[in-house]
Amino acid sequence: MIEDVRLERLRLPLKEPYKLALGPVTAFDTIIARIVVNGCEGLGEATILTGYTDETIDEAWPRAAALASRLVGLSSDAAKVLAEQDLEDAPFTLTAFVTAIEMAEGHPLLAIDADEEVPLLAGINATDFAGIEREIEAAVVAGYGTLKIKAGFDVEADLKRVAFIQKCNRGRAKLRLDANQGYSRAHGVRFASALVPESIELLEQPCHADDWEASAAIAAVSTVPLMLDESIYGLEDIKRAAALGASFVKLKLMKMSSLTKLAEGLHLIRDLGMQPVLGNGVASDLGCWMEACVARRTITNAGEMNCFLRQRVPIAATPIAVRRGSMQLEAGMMTALDDARIAAARVSQMHAGRLSSVK
Repeated sequence: MIEDVRLERLRLPLKEPYKLALGPVTAFDTIIARIVVNGCEGLGEATILTGYTDETIDEAWPRAAALASRLVGLSSDAAKVLAEQDLEDAPFTLTAFVTAIEMAEGHPLLAIDADEEVPLLAGINATDFAGIEREIEAAVVAGYGTLKIKAGFDVEADLKRVAFIQKCNRGRAKLRLDANQGYSRAHGVRFASALVPESIELLEQPCHADDWEASAAIAAVSTVPLMLDESIYGLEDIKRAAALGASFVKLKLMKMSSLTKLAEGLHLIRDLGMQPVLGNGVASDLGCWMEACVARRTITNAGEMNCFLRQRVPIAATPIAVRRGSMQLEAGMMTALDDARIAAARVSQMHAGRLSSVK
């Protein structure tokens, strides 16, 4: 039975702006759900990046607060059904509730029986050539085998920057290019068809999430494999990606709404002859840890759940360790939150249950 629900609305500053085609991100707007089921507390997260999702933090917070008090007293199954009905059009917000309940129930994907490593990619955030070269060298020395390069800005400038990165990289790491929906169809076709394939693992989401025709046109001419991300919200979207010729599909926990559905989606991608990629570039250390727990069982390439490294301060009581370019998952590890850090980042809070109060 759901005994207690606590929600935290947080503003998590980043060490430096995260440069995306959507615009620079300076902080994460995050909702944390803490839900007690039969005496066991579970945690869940929704970090809202408007533009990547249609959800906004100012709309998500009151909807989450309105739902919270209605969950108390329900069975965990009934609570998940109610949350799915109430937040059907808000998968990010929904994920905070469902994953918190799954964690409290003891979901097997979160059980770490032995020490494991989950390889991560390193983001190349610099835009000047000297900074790019420094970041590449630092990443390679640190043991990262895959580098993430943002595109989707200016086609010709992006092509020159990618060529420079290839020159600096010298084949040492795989290159994952992400346009974050930044191109028109014509510009996406130009970019994808002009790439020299050397070391490029894939090109991610060149055009708007809803423009499936543009994605198909790019898949037909691209010199490198195409991956869809923002277009994917469920199993039917995965099937559609396979039909248009995508080679990779990336999933995020916050789009699939539950650990169980995330694993199902990753398995479907492989069953359809594509390669699954997993990881959210905009999530706190809680969400990254959850995705890494799933990644160790479901993917064979570098995970993208590395954004906890961008946070100025972690919210977990024990910060996540990274060695040799891999997240370290220790046997018996179960993430817990640091109450002082949560309080410092708090914008608002809500509590329903045994000690009900609203703030």
